[in-house]
Amino acid sequence: MDNVVLIVHLILALCLIGVVLLQRSEGGGLGLGGGGGGLVTSRGAATALGKVTWAFAIAFIITSLTLTIIAAQNSASGSVLDRLGISSPATSAGPDQVPEADSLLPPVDGGGSGGGLLPRADE
Repeated sequence: MDNVVLIVHLILALCLIGVVLLQRSEGGGLGLGGGGGGLVTSRGAATALGKVTWAFAIAFIITSLTLTIIAAQNSASGSVLDRLGISSPATSAGPDQVPEADSLLPPVDGGGSGGGLLPRADE
């Protein structure tokens, strides 16, 4: 079912792009102007293309909402991290527990001066 709706959605997107590109420019957008002459010059044809554009746009929005509803129904409860077994640091420490001050510091090399971040002169 979702594949059928997805294919219809993609076809509607292509049709919507095509219909929008067929419409007459009202002028000034990219400096190309909508001068006189051309394939679609009468107001009736512009109105018909406008109605087709609106119909494609409404159908596109409906299929978008349908795909969203289908995806929400097919999704598993929980996040991707829960399914992978990864927990965030905030949840592993607990909401009321404060980590110790030593766990927040970088590791210190016991034998050299300057801690573990700087290389020793004898290396």
